[in-house]
Amino acid sequence: MTPVEATNHRTVALALMPAVFVFLWSTGFIGAKLGLPYVEPMTFLGLRFAICTLLLVPVVLLTRTRWPDRLADWGHIGFAGLLMHGGYLGFVFMGIGLGVPAGTAALIAGIQPLLVAALAGLFLGERVTGRQWLGLLLGLGGVILVVADKLSLGEGSVLGIGLCFAALFSIAFGTLYQKKYCSGMSLKSGNLIQFFVATVYFGLVAWAFEDMSVNWSGELVFALVWLVFVLSLGAITLLYILLRNGAAANVSSLFFLVPPCTAVVAYILFDEVLAGWSLLGMVVTIAGVALVNMKQTKVK
Repeated sequence: MTPVEATNHRTVALALMPAVFVFLWSTGFIGAKLGLPYVEPMTFLGLRFAICTLLLVPVVLLTRTRWPDRLADWGHIGFAGLLMHGGYLGFVFMGIGLGVPAGTAALIAGIQPLLVAALAGLFLGERVTGRQWLGLLLGLGGVILVVADKLSLGEGSVLGIGLCFAALFSIAFGTLYQKKYCSGMSLKSGNLIQFFVATVYFGLVAWAFEDMSVNWSGELVFALVWLVFVLSLGAITLLYILLRNGAAANVSSLFFLVPPCTAVVAYILFDEVLAGWSLLGMVVTIAGVALVNMKQTKVK
């Protein structure tokens, strides 16, 4: 392959990555919904990340992957992993375990671009415009419509919804922290460090608060395999590649496509329906996120 062909292949791959990432990321909510009837949330996640860690160890060792040079870098990578995996996934799984529909959980997490855009100025020096603040208000208003409608129908609970919002803040801060402090990390060794930290975290929380029993079933095994290989080893790696090649706010804008994608799959698999106020709320939220991430046109 010539250098020109290699460059063209890389360009095509980067162009396709956002669409692939959106689809893969949206299935994480479906995997949680599918597996949680058979195992408690922290135990489920502990198993997931323990398998990820064991799979990645020989890859890192056999390929002689570079490890972080400084102790501070180990700390940054580990802390980002706690936010991206421990906080985000832990709270999402607990929320879905308490009855929050997968589509609703995805919608709450889907306003992450709004928070990232609002906080990017503080953490990364990126300018936040008035249009973006308007989008933030629209997005939050749309989510409130969906949440109020779902609670009125008895779908989910206040605690479950609150946990999904905690997950939202965790992934937003995790994205900013990863971009600022960990953008130069090796994908293989960095992921391994974060998977190990997540394994320890979920294992300790499961040991302290759950009975750690597992009711093995075909659905659970499928969900576990899917979440390990497709989400943890696939989608997370894609996310970090995208963060390395683009601004935090631009990469986060992909998340606004996740809720509709999740809603479609949840409707097919679990008969979750978005109608009335919930459907209006999703449309308003997507419009708000699009407004935040719309490119500003220059008037000549």
